[in-house]
Amino acid sequence: MKKILRVTQVKSKFGRLPSHIACVRGLGLRHRHHTVEVEDTPSVRGMINKVYYLVKVEELEVESNHAS
Repeated sequence: MKKILRVTQVKSKFGRLPSHIACVRGLGLRHRHHTVEVEDTPSVRGMINKVYYLVKVEELEVESNHAS
């Protein structure tokens, strides 16, 4: 099972610290109410934790269809 995070930007990034704007951009978010699905990795979690006040996060579990 692979964990996927659905991240939605709920607040504007304007007027924020440059490092926080970079984290939002690094997550692939472009504007308010934009949603992206990213893989759950420690680096992604770190970016989300840094800008927790700008985003909403939902955890999804996706089953891989690989034949073993």
